Amino acid sequence: MVDSPLLIGYQNGNYSVFLYEDGTKERMTKEDEFLPLFPESIDLKITNQCDLLCPMCHEQSLPTGIHGDLDASFLYSLPPGIELAIGGGNPLSHPYLEDFLKRLKNKRIIPNLTINERHLLQEKERVKRLLDERLIYGLGVSLSCFEEETFRFLSPYHNAIYHLILGITTLEDIYRIPQGGKARFLGYKEFGRGKTYFSELVKDNISFMRDHFKWVIPQFSHIAFDNLALRQLEAKKHMPHPLYERYFMGEDGEFTMYIDLVKKEYAVSSTSSIRYPLEEDIE
Repeated sequence: MVDSPLLIGYQNGNYSVFLYEDGTKERMTKEDEFLPLFPESIDLKITNQCDLLCPMCHEQSLPTGIHGDLDASFLYSLPPGIELAIGGGNPLSHPYLEDFLKRLKNKRIIPNLTINERHLLQEKERVKRLLDERLIYGLGVSLSCFEEETFRFLSPYHNAIYHLILGITTLEDIYRIPQGGKARFLGYKEFGRGKTYFSELVKDNISFMRDHFKWVIPQFSHIAFDNLALRQLEAKKHMPHPLYERYFMGEDGEFTMYIDLVKKEYAVSSTSSIRYPLEEDIE
């Protein structure tokens, strides 16, 4: 029994999906396997413009990067309840972001925004308005400065989550975060600029985090992972099999996908080299 109000429920193929206010998701079916007609969530890149030039950026975003088309045909075929993880680049730089979010809200689509901590600090009042007006449901903040101001800002929002990159975030960094928040660990992506930035130090940082992850767990109220982080942390070795199977939400491409609105392509994930041109309908 989930102790949180239901945000939305919907049918997807042969099963039902229930998404709750605290971010919990449940799938239910009377059959032996889940057979979706459309993705439950989409990692949606809306721009390649970003002024930070992070050396490990797998999207290779640039200050001169271009914005994607938020009027692409398939966007009108998205069903209510589907989640969008909207990112970039810096999605706050897209001139039509807020019009897009209002359109999604009217369609009962669930938008989540991923931004860098530096951009949050630059545009706090704007981000606060997006959260307070429920134009975004969740906020993922990639920590890069670990500023007290960031933690104070995010503390009232139960669906704000810290994004921490394996190989970049250290154990010392984690101890700078106040206890009790939510964290999502992202695997290090040897893709784009991440390929040239990868080094023995990055490799050692991943190994150290894997070997000492038990010291990380008490720091947060909730911990989530992308599939790459699960592999790099060798999570299956450290969790009882029934527990892992209960909470594992599926492989990349099973219930999720990646869409690049800048290049007008889709793929299993943002690190997949196999890309396809966008189609008219999400199914």
